[in-house]
Amino acid sequence: MPVSVSKPIVGVDVAKNELVIYHAEVDLLETIPNTKAAIKKWLKALSCKVAIAIEATNIYHLEFADLAHEAGCVVYMVGGYELKHYRESVKIRAKTDALDAKLLVRYLRKEADELRPWTPPSPLYRHLLSLFRRRAALVQARVSLTQSWANEPLLKASFAEQVKSMQRLEGLIEKMISDCLKEAGLLGQLKRCLKVEGIGFLTGARLIATFQRGEFRNSDAFIAFLGMDLRVNKSGQKDGRRSLSKRGDSEARRLLHNAAMAASRTETWKAFYQAQRARGYSTTQALVILARKLARVVFALLKGQSEYQPKVG
Repeated sequence: MPVSVSKPIVGVDVAKNELVIYHAEVDLLETIPNTKAAIKKWLKALSCKVAIAIEATNIYHLEFADLAHEAGCVVYMVGGYELKHYRESVKIRAKTDALDAKLLVRYLRKEADELRPWTPPSPLYRHLLSLFRRRAALVQARVSLTQSWANEPLLKASFAEQVKSMQRLEGLIEKMISDCLKEAGLLGQLKRCLKVEGIGFLTGARLIATFQRGEFRNSDAFIAFLGMDLRVNKSGQKDGRRSLSKRGDSEARRLLHNAAMAASRTETWKAFYQAQRARGYSTTQALVILARKLARVVFALLKGQSEYQPKVG
């Protein structure tokens, strides 16, 4: 359960090479290198355990968060999206590392009751996520280059071997993902997921990786973690368009969208998809609804260790 923060609060703005740290209790700003040795030295010098608000930025915050949690500090992760809109809501017009460190303290003080302390993910989750991100970057680069050279026949022919090389790398990463799941004893879980129409190897493996992140109370929490929960826009007589929150991993949503496209053509899910279209939803909206449905089915299989029964409710 979320609880009020009783410890001294520290805000940490993260960059690749340095950390800007604000101690709220003594109104002190300091900057230290973003290195393991410097972080350990800083943590050792603390007079007491503190509550730390830190902005999640790519991977540069991870070592600090891990070491701070290990040292007994309570760590709160604040997403860049939340911090950006909080900055706008409190009318702070400038953006500097020092101001962001102070803003993180202010955010934690005001929103502590709605936040949950961060806990480190398992090594398995981190390794799988790293593999998926590398594969996604490789695919994006390959597709982009292929499209940009499509109108140059000579270049396109010369580039064909490079494309094959990149595809071999993609296959290698997929094998590494499979080996990782095998070593963790999760191939049985994967086989269970693959029985769901539309769910392929990558989608199933990505959902299994997400499931390893922590204890999800129910499928709603799982959907929200994926960023596929709906953001409602309703006030008075106005009932605006609903959209995805998109707070989770974009690669997981992309894979689920592809899975929904495949599932919409199967005997099991075709009627469900067509029913959404008949209700007036666009193709994209209907696929999103189906993608959420698939994610909920997979969550139920993983949570209950049950076997898939192809029956659409």
